[in-house]
Amino acid sequence: MLPELTPEDLHSRLANGENLQLVDVRQPEEYAYCRIEGSVLIPLGELARRADEIDDTRPVVLICHHGVRSMQALAYLQHRHELTNLLNLRGGIHAWSTRVDPSVAVY
Repeated sequence: MLPELTPEDLHSRLANGENLQLVDVRQPEEYAYCRIEGSVLIPLGELARRADEIDDTRPVVLICHHGVRSMQALAYLQHRHELTNLLNLRGGIHAWSTRVDPSVAVY
């Protein structure tokens, strides 16, 4: 089972000032439409060549629309780069928008 956290857990950790890296693996047009503040865009298709941008010194939360692409990214980074500090945002940015921050657009 791959590690996940809920939108509420992420909100709490951010509110407590935890030093997290937020990595959004959606496409640039999706990211331009809506995103979680402070996240960095590394589209899933670019992850293999940009994996060195993933911080291995702090927790990294992977984000996509509904949690599927980010789970693929997490599995790739765990298996190919042996990273153990990764979390998938369960339900993706859609769940974040509907359950935590309604100011973030839903699509």
